[in-house]
Amino acid sequence: MRIAALIVAAGRGTRAGGRVPKQWQMLLDRRVIDWTLSAFKTHPQISQICAVLHPDDEDLLDDPTVLVAHGGATRDQSVLAGLKALASQAPDAVLIHDAARATISADIIDGVIEALHHNMGAAPAIPVTDALWIGREGKVVGTQDRTHLFRAQTPQGFWFKEILDAHLTNTHPAADDVEVARRAQMNVVITPGADTNIKITTPEDFERAEQILRTRK
Repeated sequence: MRIAALIVAAGRGTRAGGRVPKQWQMLLDRRVIDWTLSAFKTHPQISQICAVLHPDDEDLLDDPTVLVAHGGATRDQSVLAGLKALASQAPDAVLIHDAARATISADIIDGVIEALHHNMGAAPAIPVTDALWIGREGKVVGTQDRTHLFRAQTPQGFWFKEILDAHLTNTHPAADDVEVARRAQMNVVITPGADTNIKITTPEDFERAEQILRTRK
């Protein structure tokens, strides 16, 4: 199975602060996106990588081994641009990953790939363990059963032709690529995620990500 990785890095990430988008900010001795790309470049089962960048950021990535596509106004449009760019490489499957998840581990990637041998789609997630409240106007007005609820992560993996077709026919915004796949009647199985597979969103997340990465050195 020829597997490509599609790294979505076209967002602006304003909640993370800083003078540049979070994927271009430093994390220990490298930029966030460099950690993310390295995780897939060093994985023995990944044959091709495409990074989807904002047009203004194209000059920030100087890596001839990485295919570059320009992102769109929404995440859905950016993913579709990356899939179209990868189409000429004819991969059997693709792992779609957020650049801001710089602490992704090989074990999580392995789990998604293994599941793709028997399923059209697979994605890591963590069961919700906290109590869930329903709130209105700053007050708790009810509770939500957490049974069968999961916190979604990336990389989300799919058979390539099927997820490309799903994005080409998708007409409504989606929370992630699993939602796009399910609209196209693709089965998606849940694989093990990890609390260490964090998505950098706020300034505080940089410190946590650095702590995770230090333990792996």
